[in-house]
Amino acid sequence: MKSVRFRELLGSNQEIVRKIFYIIFGNLLCSIAINVFFVPNGLLSTGVGGLSIILNYLMGTPIGFMVFLLNVPLMILGLFKLDKKFMIYTGISVVLYSWILNLTSGLSEVFVVKDVFIAAVFGAVFNGAGMGFMFRNDVCQGGFDILATILKRYYNMNIGTGLSIFNTTIVTLSAFKFGAIRSMYTLVAIQIGYKVLDKIQIGFSFRKNIMIISDKSEIMANRIMQDMGRGVTFIKGQGAYTHIDKNIIYCTLTSPEIVKLKEILNETDPGAFFTVTEATEVLGAGFNE
Repeated sequence: MKSVRFRELLGSNQEIVRKIFYIIFGNLLCSIAINVFFVPNGLLSTGVGGLSIILNYLMGTPIGFMVFLLNVPLMILGLFKLDKKFMIYTGISVVLYSWILNLTSGLSEVFVVKDVFIAAVFGAVFNGAGMGFMFRNDVCQGGFDILATILKRYYNMNIGTGLSIFNTTIVTLSAFKFGAIRSMYTLVAIQIGYKVLDKIQIGFSFRKNIMIISDKSEIMANRIMQDMGRGVTFIKGQGAYTHIDKNIIYCTLTSPEIVKLKEILNETDPGAFFTVTEATEVLGAGFNE
């Protein structure tokens, strides 16, 4: 009976395959970042990986083993704060991440990157992309990712922002051991990595918020709904100078749909006031969750 409930908790076969794929793929990217770019050039990774690298520099302990060991207390915290399904996949990710780190430890002998700046930038892209793909599919590699997920769920803080806070503290402290220059390169890598993470996890800004002020708002709204199949909301507004009440059109579109909207504007009311802003995250009818 318990095995059936556990199986149901993991989700459908399609979901299990998808999550396991991104756990392996994401952790592989992060492991390449550490073993090819960061460690050979005296740079730090982020989170538990960064702490494990510090211990490797100081005592020669295997990075993969320390990643697993340091994750144990964070996993216990996650069991109390996050849902069981997320933590089961996180546990799988922790084990695979530790294994893949050890498996790829010899890649630095095959792919040699001697330029520290190049190593920092490309290591950041690989690391950020790996974490981003996992977060986008509701899995992570454990460590500080668990703390960042708690901040995201309880305080709506961007995951990249939360991780930056934790990791900047670690790197600042490590400057006393590894020197200011290496630490500054690591800080650059952290910021680039989390920009990549947020872009992949949240999505690139292909969705736009639209506001239109027009004397022909009814006609224009009908055109948007009929020709483009998008919902429209009227926001009541009033001109500060004329004190005339107007309907402000509000809707969310994808970037390619902006072209069609401009055609409707030119045909309906060329003098309409029209603004476009980025929509970082969109949920609801017409948009994927």
